[in-house]
Amino acid sequence: MLTKFETKSNRVKGLSFHSRRPWILASLHSGVIQLWDYRMGTLIDRFDEHDGPVRGVHFHKSQPLFVSGGDDYKINVWNYKLRRCLFTLLGHLDYIRTVQFHQEYPWIVSASDDQTIRIWNWQSRTCISVLTGHNHYVMCASFHPKEDLVVSASLDQTVRVWDIGALRKKTVAPAEDILRLTQMNTDLFGGGDAVVKYVLEGHDRGVNWAAFHPTLPLIVSGADDRQVKLWRMNDTKAWEVDTLRGHVNNVSCVLFHARQDIIVSNSEDKSIRVWDMSKRTGVQTFRREHDRFWILASHPEMNLLAGGHDSGMIVFKLERERPPYTTHGDTLYYIKDRYIRTYDFGAGRDNPLISIRRPGTTGMNQGPRSLYYNPAENAILICSDLDGGTYELYVIPKGGETQEPKRGFGASAVFVARNRFAVLDKNHNQILIKNLKNEVTKKCSAPIPTTDSIFFAGTGNLLCRSEDRIMLFDLQQRNVLGEIQTPLIKYTIWSADFENVALLSKHAIIIASKKLAHRCTLHETIRVKSGAWDENGVFIYTTLNHVKYCLPSGDSGIIKTLDVPVYITKVSGSSVFCLDRDGKNQIIKIDATEYKFKLALMHRNFEQVLQMIKSSQLYGQSIIAYLEQKGFPDIALHFVKDERTRFNLAVESGNIAVAVASAKELDEKNVWYRLGVEALRQGNHEIVEYAYQKTKNFERLSFLYLITGNLEKLSKMLKIAELRSDVMGAFHNALYLGDIQERVKILEESGHLPLAYVTAAVHGLTDVADRLAQVLGDVIPPLPEKAGLLAPPVPILHDGNWPLLMVSKNLFEGALADGGAPITGEEEDIAVGAWGEEVEIPEAVDQNGDLEVEEDGVKGGDEEEVGWDMEDLELPPDASNTDTVSSASEFVAPPPGMSTSQSWVQRSSLAAEHAAAGAFDTAMRLLNRQLGIRNFAPLRSSLLELYMASHAFLPAAASFPVVPFALERGWTDTSSSNVRGSPALIYSLVSLEEKLKTAYRLTTEGKFTEALRIYLSVLQTIPLVVVDSRKEIDEVKELIGITKEYVLALRIELKRKEMRDDMVRQQELAAYFTHCNLQSTHLRLSLQSAMAISFKAKNFNTTISFCRRLLDLNPPAQVASKARQVLAACEKTPHDEMQLNYDFRNPFIVCGATFTPIYRGSKDVSCPYCMAKFIPTIAGNICTICDLAVVGADASGILCSPIQVR
Repeated sequence: MLTKFETKSNRVKGLSFHSRRPWILASLHSGVIQLWDYRMGTLIDRFDEHDGPVRGVHFHKSQPLFVSGGDDYKINVWNYKLRRCLFTLLGHLDYIRTVQFHQEYPWIVSASDDQTIRIWNWQSRTCISVLTGHNHYVMCASFHPKEDLVVSASLDQTVRVWDIGALRKKTVAPAEDILRLTQMNTDLFGGGDAVVKYVLEGHDRGVNWAAFHPTLPLIVSGADDRQVKLWRMNDTKAWEVDTLRGHVNNVSCVLFHARQDIIVSNSEDKSIRVWDMSKRTGVQTFRREHDRFWILASHPEMNLLAGGHDSGMIVFKLERERPPYTTHGDTLYYIKDRYIRTYDFGAGRDNPLISIRRPGTTGMNQGPRSLYYNPAENAILICSDLDGGTYELYVIPKGGETQEPKRGFGASAVFVARNRFAVLDKNHNQILIKNLKNEVTKKCSAPIPTTDSIFFAGTGNLLCRSEDRIMLFDLQQRNVLGEIQTPLIKYTIWSADFENVALLSKHAIIIASKKLAHRCTLHETIRVKSGAWDENGVFIYTTLNHVKYCLPSGDSGIIKTLDVPVYITKVSGSSVFCLDRDGKNQIIKIDATEYKFKLALMHRNFEQVLQMIKSSQLYGQSIIAYLEQKGFPDIALHFVKDERTRFNLAVESGNIAVAVASAKELDEKNVWYRLGVEALRQGNHEIVEYAYQKTKNFERLSFLYLITGNLEKLSKMLKIAELRSDVMGAFHNALYLGDIQERVKILEESGHLPLAYVTAAVHGLTDVADRLAQVLGDVIPPLPEKAGLLAPPVPILHDGNWPLLMVSKNLFEGALADGGAPITGEEEDIAVGAWGEEVEIPEAVDQNGDLEVEEDGVKGGDEEEVGWDMEDLELPPDASNTDTVSSASEFVAPPPGMSTSQSWVQRSSLAAEHAAAGAFDTAMRLLNRQLGIRNFAPLRSSLLELYMASHAFLPAAASFPVVPFALERGWTDTSSSNVRGSPALIYSLVSLEEKLKTAYRLTTEGKFTEALRIYLSVLQTIPLVVVDSRKEIDEVKELIGITKEYVLALRIELKRKEMRDDMVRQQELAAYFTHCNLQSTHLRLSLQSAMAISFKAKNFNTTISFCRRLLDLNPPAQVASKARQVLAACEKTPHDEMQLNYDFRNPFIVCGATFTPIYRGSKDVSCPYCMAKFIPTIAGNICTICDLAVVGADASGILCSPIQVR
């Protein structure tokens, strides 16, 4: 028996498979009907309207319906899409045992303890026939699959076959009078439309089950006399063929297998037995320890069976359906119908090779399991599970007669050399090396005692499997060459060049190198069936219902949906060769464009990418999302026709030209606003101006003209404000222009005469001031003592957009841009001219050309830490004054079941909930798989706190232990006792945000060590936080990014404080500090510190960049004044005394371990959790930022909400 799915529940009394979907219905003794997805292993729905046990349930073949019958005498018809009961059929007077839909007509047949069988029309919702004749409980009744017959079994020791042909004729062409008479007498005398055709007597006790054969005129029955009887019938009579004995208690259910000549029965003796129909003997028996079996069901299309027992149900297959096969070159070797066959991929020819029929083999699931081919000696090795594991060695003759195969015992056997093969002897934990004469030539111990299987790994090597790992074992040296942690591996598939191997388990694929170095891991929710490598190094694999691909980088996707499972034998171009479960060769055509495109993108083969874009073979949101995720929004731009998506991608990639074109098409206010923000970031003033004009954002326009020194347009804005009667706008524009008369005029016209008087008097307009004084009379306001002129600086240079670095167009812009004309030399000269005129450096301030600087650092925070390094700078005299700005119901005890903690573990993929349940090992495995975490020492206390906080411990009686009690989140008095909630967790997003605010305050105060401790605490707690909404998921991800940046920044700053003697390194670290993504307040402080340090070191050119960045942040007046003074001083001698590893013009990120810049275009590796960047040599080490994950490890990503796994 191959178990596919198992449930734990109350006693299962009824089962039914869905004909097309992977669903099964289970009706329980508790009155609940469960709908399960046996492929995914999940409960889809539960239906709870019956009062008492539900003994019968059945899916309709084509409609979204199922029917159920229970001990409440009711037959309910349900719609599983609407998730409710449509109607109830009433008429039976006792328990209903079974219900079944007819294959063709709108009929339901039901059997009841009221000794009748009823046939109902579910469309008219009436009983159309009552079959009477049994004189005890009718235990089951079912329609014949094709003929107008019903079979029933009763405790009156008989099986009856009923002819319902008249009922069918009446349904097709009913006569009104007959119909009326029949309807009147049905309930009293039973319908005349169904007559007993045969009464089968032979059982000594009550018969529990009877069933038709799907195609042959056979009936099988099982009874309380512990016997299974086989009956045959023809048009005139029915007779007993044979009796199958073996059960030791009542036979509860029996049926014919849909695809094989076998009978399957189950019994209250806790066993399922399989019988050979032709030999009439028992083939196999499966037993349970404590559970009696009650019901069997078979899938109408597939080789699946289900059995219901006292504590749940089991879905199983009797035999493996995967044909053993192997591929060599262009030839497939496989086994079908006890023959080794070959299939030529090129010619499409299929030929039998050798017969492998074995005499006297009985029993299920004892056929060949695996097949290996040796091309050197033309030999084939076949392994099977017969007698605990056997192998057969066939040497294929080149013309002579077929020799008898050489047989032996062993758990598995594979070829390891031209004329040698290895056999695993599990009993002695040995690997035996044998020659082709089946003689042992060498023995060696297996590398681990728990080795249970071996696989081919090249000449002289083996892959040895245990439950949780695979080892690469060298048979010559007898040592382990590599090892990898895996789930239980079922198959290994090597690439053509033997550089990579795919290890297939039940639900995972691990890609590793030939030395078992881990490349990537893919997890599937349904079973992985087979796989093969294509010529590009992409692994193509199948699950139960998909053909998928896996790139070397770990990216995967769906290629094609399958109706039935297949087993891939070879991939060639767009053709996938495969075997189905019947051993037939098929060729599936696939579209390989998507994974070839991603592969070309991964290898940065942009010419191939360009070709695929031009041919327009790719489309869909998934490709666009993939390109955005991988950092290629500029390429994604060429796939999109939708203007809104084009605009978003253009803004993200910084392509202003495309963004402007899309904005014109959309013409929406928020679109123009976003365009203005992006253009401002790039320093493209003309586009910013255009965007502000489109949105009529006059305030921003005025400010833009102010900062770009465009006084002409600023004057126009003043006139526009006057025309619009916008007093505040006019005043601001007059203020920006420094037009005193206009400001006085505006204040006077708006009625603010005191302000107008003060403005005129302070600025020396005595005539105007005298006139206003006469108007004001005695209420003249006093003038301030230290009044200064409020005038904007005069623009020195009015220029266009910011100068940009000269970069050549990339391949895609050059080839795909509209027009596509090459850039001429003349155009290049114009672009160079945009850098502006050369700046003449004035003479030095003093005779030596140096600036005098006094060291006077300002202390902040505690005495132990200096905090922010703000230094008072002694500036030369001519630089000091450059700027002077300033209901109550009966309680029903719940049935015993699994503990709450165990249910948390079973249904959750969240590490926090596993930790709360006390399953720390699975929590750590989840964290390792999802986030690449290997260092769990920082998480130890958090994991323990989660467990302790989600449990209460109640005192018991004296000398008894305390009673643990799991605490559920959101539990109320009205919560259902059958529905388990999620654990109550102590860590929340709100508490982490409060911690973050505290850390911000400490950072501002310069207490960096304490702030770093809190940032790190937040970063190390986030993996154990659970949230409920998509918005909160995004906030969690944003919080990771924020804390990562601050941990990096503070570690850089603390490192700088340790480097007091190394002035060059101090300046570098201070500069890197300013490139961390911090709050504007902290960034301003970091720039002040860096400015002071570099000015002190006489690196004036570098200081200029800090000054300008600081002024861009709109700092307070005092800070801005100081920055302008420093800038003016540095611009007189713009050179650096020391050479730094710092280029502010070239974008970079800071390595979290070495604190050195990684410039754009350089290779880097990242932490899979906090996404901190590192130089490639750091790969494999623990991340120095989060102190949790392994740098460069593969991980699936953070999982912090149940909605991410629904």
